[in-house]
Amino acid sequence: MNISVQPIPAFNDNYIWCLIHNSNAWVVDPGCAQSVRAFINEHRLTLKGVLVTHHHADHTGGIEELKHSFSNLTVIGPQSANITGLTTIVSDQQHIDLSGLPLELTVVALPGHTLDHIGYYNEQMLFCGDTLFSGGCGRLFEGTPLQLHNSLQRLTQLPNATKVYCTHEYTCANLRFAVMVEPDNQQLLDYQQQCIDKRAQSQPTLPSSIEVEKAINPFLRCDQNSVRTSLERHSQHSLVDNVSRFAALRSWKDNA
Repeated sequence: MNISVQPIPAFNDNYIWCLIHNSNAWVVDPGCAQSVRAFINEHRLTLKGVLVTHHHADHTGGIEELKHSFSNLTVIGPQSANITGLTTIVSDQQHIDLSGLPLELTVVALPGHTLDHIGYYNEQMLFCGDTLFSGGCGRLFEGTPLQLHNSLQRLTQLPNATKVYCTHEYTCANLRFAVMVEPDNQQLLDYQQQCIDKRAQSQPTLPSSIEVEKAINPFLRCDQNSVRTSLERHSQHSLVDNVSRFAALRSWKDNA
């Protein structure tokens, strides 16, 4: 497919992902126009379009400025009264072609973090915004535990090799909590050390993969005995199903 995906750092811990083929580029969740413009100019690229996952300002704040800087910019995103500047509105299971890139992506509805949240995927890559993080998941700002749990479960159905491009460098903090939940998960402990080493060298911990996340991310593992036991010990009562376990896990993380 010959598409490169590069991170554009923004703010304290955001990544604006840039998809590149030859000299054409698309960016995902451009909260900061200045960061995008500097990257595009430095690498002598032509910005063709923007993908948006949800309405939060650190994902949308640069859209209008980019539309002024780059002519005929396509801006794709979800139906939302809180996002201005979209040229194309998409919905669940819609297929989209990215102009200038030999790439088709499918839209997936991912309510929970926000109600308008969507992702974009094919068998090689997933752009999931703030729904799935490496070792964690987004906070519940608008949706319910059931919605976010179901959204995450949809993502676990993607092929194991699918690369996970989330939009924040939260990995090491997430893994510290994950180890509290599953202190005996050796794959988690090994992954944690790998990520610590990467950050010590100022390298991104991302992308992750669906396979890795299913092995180390407690929010995808509420059906595992190790997570269930830890949750019930922490909450001091039994939890009867995966949604109640997920809700308890999200609450534990929020207050950890």
